[in-house]
Amino acid sequence: MIESGYEVRRILPGNRHAAEQLDALLAKEGISRDGNLEYTIGLYDADGRLVATGSVFKNTLRCMAVDSNHQGKGLLNRVTSLLVEYQANREIFELFLYTKCSTAKFFGDLGFFEICRVSDQVVFMENRRNGFSDYLSKLGEPGAGPRRSAIIMNANPFTLGHRHLVERASAESDTVHLFVVSEDASLVPAKVRYRLVKEGVGDLPNVVLHPTGPYMISSATFPSYFIRDSRDIILAQARLDIQVFAHIAKKLMITARYVGEEPFSELTGLYNDVMRQELTAAGIDCVIIPRKEQGGEAISASTVRQYIQRGELERLSAMVPESTLRYFSSPEGAETVVRIRQAENVVHY
Repeated sequence: MIESGYEVRRILPGNRHAAEQLDALLAKEGISRDGNLEYTIGLYDADGRLVATGSVFKNTLRCMAVDSNHQGKGLLNRVTSLLVEYQANREIFELFLYTKCSTAKFFGDLGFFEICRVSDQVVFMENRRNGFSDYLSKLGEPGAGPRRSAIIMNANPFTLGHRHLVERASAESDTVHLFVVSEDASLVPAKVRYRLVKEGVGDLPNVVLHPTGPYMISSATFPSYFIRDSRDIILAQARLDIQVFAHIAKKLMITARYVGEEPFSELTGLYNDVMRQELTAAGIDCVIIPRKEQGGEAISASTVRQYIQRGELERLSAMVPESTLRYFSSPEGAETVVRIRQAENVVHY
């Protein structure tokens, strides 16, 4: 398709030459190709040179770049419009992007609105003016006080370790707001994770469940293509997450956040350190709880997934609540069991 002197082409993963051009353009503009891309397009000049590109992954726009020699010609606008159209054809209308602070204004001019930012690192944006405020309004009332706590978990799947963390927060708080990550990027489907958490804490009357919606994502899919250093990636995601959480905490009058200790992963430990510093600066207590152990072994979702992958379901009873065990032993859970057994890597931090 030729438009305004530029040819629009889809860049397929198997096209080596196109991939080399893509990487060269991104590198020239100071970014690298993201590991999670589902669809990529390029605009090519009359000589067949790639001069603009953009990609999508689920409900996000990623790896947007225009050659510096072709800027000021509306190419970023065209790439964005094509990607928005592609997403609309997939019936995905609520879109998000992460970009460098220096380019946030360009996307603002294209109809994206800032949710929050980490100065000099990343800006989180969406294409709905009131998207985040609408989400906050749906969270409901703060609940009984004065000590209102929060927990955010992926629960992939929900374990007795997660239960231990919630019990501790429940015993020390008037109200606990428990957020389950909505992003469907885990081996256990998002709807199942939410349900297993709900069943696993159903006897704790002061615990209120919430989905995170699209406003918190995992480290596995955090778009870090514009950040060079792995340590800086962790710092950026942690600080951005806390910026989002600070708005939630204000809405629900949260005074403390409970997190599980992370003795195994240096990067997750770094994330927790940054979170503690940022929360303290925001006037919110950060309570880090030691891991619950079973037979001298810390209970973790990674260990549970390893047992499932090895076909050792009989070992789950010491690691997970009855509701989680019942799911993995049921016909409904059979597909998830197969998915875990076929996964190349089930140990995620």
